[in-house]
Amino acid sequence: MKLDDEQESSNIEDRRGGGGLGRAGSVGIGTVVVALIASYFLGIDPRTLIGLAETVQNVNPGNNTTQSGAPYDAVDPAKDPMHAYKVEVAKILNKTEKTWTGIFQQMGAEYRKPTLVLFNGVTPTACGSGRAAMGPFYCPGDQRVYLDMQFFDEMSRRFRAGGDFARAYVIAHEIGHHVQHLTGITDKTDALRAKMSATQYNKVLVRVELQADCFAGVWAHHANKEKPFMEAGDIEKALAAAHAIGDDALQRASRGTVVPDSFTHGTSAQRARWLTTGFQSGELKACDTFSAQML
Repeated sequence: MKLDDEQESSNIEDRRGGGGLGRAGSVGIGTVVVALIASYFLGIDPRTLIGLAETVQNVNPGNNTTQSGAPYDAVDPAKDPMHAYKVEVAKILNKTEKTWTGIFQQMGAEYRKPTLVLFNGVTPTACGSGRAAMGPFYCPGDQRVYLDMQFFDEMSRRFRAGGDFARAYVIAHEIGHHVQHLTGITDKTDALRAKMSATQYNKVLVRVELQADCFAGVWAHHANKEKPFMEAGDIEKALAAAHAIGDDALQRASRGTVVPDSFTHGTSAQRARWLTTGFQSGELKACDTFSAQML
């Protein structure tokens, strides 16, 4: 993936400096990271976890401040082991902004750019207390994507789903949820929660997540067409990541058995298929997972 001459998005909010909510109590970083991977890769809907987390009161996530109102400390690039990731994330976010702005303009709509929040451990969100154990997630309440960048190291080391375009896929998937929010899909699917059993709603969540995968593919299609940046093997890296985080693969690895009724993100084959569908077609209409007879 070639990003050398790409600009960085200014819509990055870095909360990793001291003075914030910080690490989760006395829990060590090893425990936090393991919980992060287990939660994200076992296919648990981040919004469900957010709802279970302790709600943070009197938080204005629009300001780059701590819960007390003091600003987060700046992170010195020279001392930041995650600085290269931060630059990469900012460039990828910029490419999503340019591409989705163009797609929305073609639809006669306005694309509202989300903010991507970098944090360590715990951070306030409009959805409640955001925790690294949730993995990367999108909060529609404040239109922000939340990311603990240590996730990328664990994704590569533990699950062999590394590579720069695999990381781009993770970000593009979360931006896909933002597109769902802007187009009203999130509100419609959330409204079904109270009308369905947990098993029934899990099936809805699978379609939501697979559509976000497809939207990630649509982004890659158009972004690469506008300004070629993908290299040989990039799409394969993303497909490998999609395959590695399928519900069936993760359940089989963690518990030895597969429980389809508990799926919330889709199987390995489904995730790879919908990412491919979006990438090959470049069409939002091709991502209608809700009408699809076969996922």
